[in-house]
Amino acid sequence: MIDQLKRHPFPVVAHFKFSLVLSYAMPQEVLQPLLPPHLELDTFNDFGFVTVAMVQTENLRPAGFPEWMGQNFFLIGYRLFVRYHTTNGKRLRGLYILRSETDKLLMKTLGNILTHYHYALTDIQWNIKEKSISVVSKVSDLHVDVQWNDENSQLPENSVFTNWKEARRFAGPLPFTFDFEPKTNHMTIIEGVRENWTPLPVNVQTARIGFLNNTPFDHPELQLSNAFVVQNIPYRWEKGRIENVLQ
Repeated sequence: MIDQLKRHPFPVVAHFKFSLVLSYAMPQEVLQPLLPPHLELDTFNDFGFVTVAMVQTENLRPAGFPEWMGQNFFLIGYRLFVRYHTTNGKRLRGLYILRSETDKLLMKTLGNILTHYHYALTDIQWNIKEKSISVVSKVSDLHVDVQWNDENSQLPENSVFTNWKEARRFAGPLPFTFDFEPKTNHMTIIEGVRENWTPLPVNVQTARIGFLNNTPFDHPELQLSNAFVVQNIPYRWEKGRIENVLQ
């Protein structure tokens, strides 16, 4: 029964005031051991990617419920870009969640009841202006400042990408999120549906991410490789679809 609750049992809707995503490249052989069976890294030139998403989320609620019942909270999510081959032969791109942090106790509690996304409570201060965002957390040892203009944002220094077209392939979130249950050999596939998703490149002024000081992310080849923001996006997560990967 507990396992069934954690399979994203009903569709959920929300509004993203903004979603700021920084992606870091690492050698794929360092990241692959973090994945459960049946998932593989989505790679670029032998690099895998760990991504840090900072999202101001508004009116999160089960689909069909009125907005006034929704929850507002801030989310910091640490994810890997992955691929999954379905039992009917389709190849899907998506995300595997390593850890989630939120500034609301209720969201931590519900998140750990209804998902395997490893929610923890943290402090978060954020500020958004016309062309800049700042996110700070003392507990998470996180400080991110970005700025942008519409034409001249630069890729981070030493990015593994040569242009923004390549970098947009890893701009997240991707259409699917995957979760594997070792006890049951079930893969849960959650599809995200969004509108007007046009990631805008940003210049990173400050990027201190405490989570990336942990093994194996404290690797000498860890390299910030892109950063994007989107704003004012309606978002929907469909009910989780379950596959028995032994079939």
